[in-house]
Amino acid sequence: TPVKPSAAFPNNWLSTSPEGIVSVFPMYAPNRRPEKRDDILKMLAEKFVVKDLQDWSEFEVEGKFLEGTGSMVIDHENKVIYTCYSPRTDVSVLEKFANANKVRAIIFFAVDNNGHPVYHTNVMMTLGENFAILCEEAIEEEWELIAVRQLLESSGHEVIRITKEQMHSFAGNMLQVKNSKGEKFLLMSQTAFDSLTEEQKEELAARSKLLSIRIPVVEKTEGGSVRCMIAEIFLVKK
Repeated sequence: TPVKPSAAFPNNWLSTSPEGIVSVFPMYAPNRRPEKRDDILKMLAEKFVVKDLQDWSEFEVEGKFLEGTGSMVIDHENKVIYTCYSPRTDVSVLEKFANANKVRAIIFFAVDNNGHPVYHTNVMMTLGENFAILCEEAIEEEWELIAVRQLLESSGHEVIRITKEQMHSFAGNMLQVKNSKGEKFLLMSQTAFDSLTEEQKEELAARSKLLSIRIPVVEKTEGGSVRCMIAEIFLVKK
């Protein structure tokens, strides 16, 4: 087996949808492409109702990439994809994916502290059931920020702002999940939790139980956090 240094982040190559679609994505780094595993796809097909498998990997040979729910923060309920421009996110592939899945995509520029494009949208933005965590400072074009905010608010998401410093501490890289009892949890790293203000913690805790996990080695060596380590299964069990 080839060495797979970033295999802890399945969300970049795999996504599922409530409509029963499993998607496999074109990856930017050649050493990440072997992460795609047929045994996982087979397991999903055995245990869940899979109506369609969309494999977008062919775009890798053209140098076009779309790294799953790293590139796209997907609002399944309202059928909207939020995406920031990045070498890891090709607009033409994004549009094809959006059309194939009957969703609309909103694309905007976002930059980090060094003025470089934010490499993955899920670094700066988290979407919960009725809230969104957003690094507004990263979106420098005012009209783009207004468009993003309006879309979030009009679809029932209250925006909780984080700073670029907090974004660099992975405070945008969270994921809301539910357990079998329907209780909601917001998963994040300890680094992300420690970067939050008391007010932010209270705002988030009012919506979900906060669960923080210590993963400093993963964050330091791989540059990703808790959200990247989880590929959600929206499929219906057989």
